[in-house]
Amino acid sequence: MADDLGMNRKISRRDFLQASALTTALPAFANAAPDPAIYPPLKTGLRGSHEGSFEAAHQLGREGREDWPAPEPAEDYDLVVVGGGVSGLAAAYYYRASKPDARILILDNHDDFGGHAKRNEFLVRGRHLIGYGGSQTLEAPSAYSETAKELLSALTVDLESFEQAFDRGFYDRHDLGTRLYFDAATWGRDALVPAGPMMQASMLETAEDPITIEETIRRMPLSDEERAQLEDLATVREDRIPEVPLTEVVSYLSSLSYEQYLKEHIGVRSQRLLDYLRPIPAGYWGVGADAVSALECMLFGLPGLNKTGIPGANWLARQAVGLFSEPYIHHFPDGNSSIARGLVRSLIPEGAPAGNAADLVLSRFDYGQLDRPSHNVRIRLSSTALNVQNTASGVRVFYTRGGRTFAASGRQAVLACYNIMIPYLCPELPEPQKTALKSLVKVPLVYSNVALTNWRALKRAGAGMVFTPNAFHQYFMIDFPVSMGGYRFAESEDDPIVLHFATALTAPGLPPRDQHRLGRARLLATSFPDIERNLRETLAGALGPSGFDPVEDIAAITVNRWPHGYAYGYNRLFDPDYPPGEAPHEVGRARFGNIAIANSDAGARAYLDEAIDQAHRAVGELVG
Repeated sequence: MADDLGMNRKISRRDFLQASALTTALPAFANAAPDPAIYPPLKTGLRGSHEGSFEAAHQLGREGREDWPAPEPAEDYDLVVVGGGVSGLAAAYYYRASKPDARILILDNHDDFGGHAKRNEFLVRGRHLIGYGGSQTLEAPSAYSETAKELLSALTVDLESFEQAFDRGFYDRHDLGTRLYFDAATWGRDALVPAGPMMQASMLETAEDPITIEETIRRMPLSDEERAQLEDLATVREDRIPEVPLTEVVSYLSSLSYEQYLKEHIGVRSQRLLDYLRPIPAGYWGVGADAVSALECMLFGLPGLNKTGIPGANWLARQAVGLFSEPYIHHFPDGNSSIARGLVRSLIPEGAPAGNAADLVLSRFDYGQLDRPSHNVRIRLSSTALNVQNTASGVRVFYTRGGRTFAASGRQAVLACYNIMIPYLCPELPEPQKTALKSLVKVPLVYSNVALTNWRALKRAGAGMVFTPNAFHQYFMIDFPVSMGGYRFAESEDDPIVLHFATALTAPGLPPRDQHRLGRARLLATSFPDIERNLRETLAGALGPSGFDPVEDIAAITVNRWPHGYAYGYNRLFDPDYPPGEAPHEVGRARFGNIAIANSDAGARAYLDEAIDQAHRAVGELVG
């Protein structure tokens, strides 16, 4: 079976790199592609929290290790930043804006900067493919704070340009709709079914399928009882909560989970059906339908609004979603890695050619410029902080790199790392603050990118986005169709393309924090070969009937593993309404002497603008 899936086939450089075509097809690489060893975005296999990036932190936080080697002589800086993600880079940007001559050291445990704003690149059949391995999109940028908007403007991000860069007609032009996949192991046979009206919302704006809900359900490999329950849920208009006054329906639907709603009011009894529906919203909320409100799940697109007694509920929901949300188009080919790249270029201009934000898409980034003594700002990768102390003259930071321990002294520090690590880095923090920080349990995520030699099978299947709830990944989709800065998205189905997979690891039936902890443990225990096998099996099962060959059609795979993914966001079903200033993220981010705390964790929102806003606040606390 492994050979049938291509598991044992080595993908050589020659298989996916046609050097003779590089000059014309890969303008960013001129006459030769860079070595992945010195250009991390080209690395494939396991990325994100990769080997070598987390072991020291686990030894510190999990095992309480104290016997680190004696540090080598300290370097002196004005500011030391722990965390080279968007928030850490933004903190350095704001600090330098206040103190133009400041010497700044940025430490990050990964071998690339950007944190979750991860860039993945592939070279396939002479084509340069770019994908994102984490922070995805500038979501609803019109609602950003003035601080975040000003930073985007300073980085020359032209929001209006996405109207042309994002090909919103791509899905209709190629008849690419939303599909639901049922696997043979669970359902007895493989079935790829047009979602049609079953899933009414899609960030991809996929093509609408001319199919009724009844026809969609008929094609699903369900038992007669399951089919009857799903048809009742999705097609019969009937008030199943008549005891709730119409004026209180929205509030009531916000007070119980979608799974509760299905069990208690709709009468869905099939555990297989509940298990299938549960993971669908997890990629957005980090937990499944057992821990997301009924209202949010139904606005997301899951069926059931027709049972609420609200006249024309489905139509009203579609209008509301369209009216109050911006088009989901503000996406660079590498996601928000372009923002991280823009910040690095502003801090270290020698790292990339001058230009606007779009020019960065294909600019060759010189990683050799990141940590040079001649630069006022230095980014030191593969460096894990171990301890951050206040001193009489400022701060002292200890970190490990390559098995050796180093020290850095500074006037001030910004901790823009995972906030849950800060109690271990700063054991002198007040106990209430450490308790608050430890409660900010991040969502475990996986964003996998598969470089395909072509996407003919996807076009035959009419599949732009496929929900795969029974698989390891909860959905996969053709990457966003963006052409920008000289980079051109595939047009013909014969062109190579990136297929993006995503999942949030959950533990149904538990409160969100416990789900995240167990999901993280499960993720760390899951090997790359296990993820790869499941991914290949999913593609073979879903697209095999349309001609997909996992051996020939898959050119490369990059799995971006994030055991600490989305920042913890409070869940209305489980978390109380905290008084102003008393929420754990607010207590946790309090300044501690010469140390300030940033990262989106400090705002309890897993969004790019929050990472920027928290960096601005943290630096403001230090410089006044």
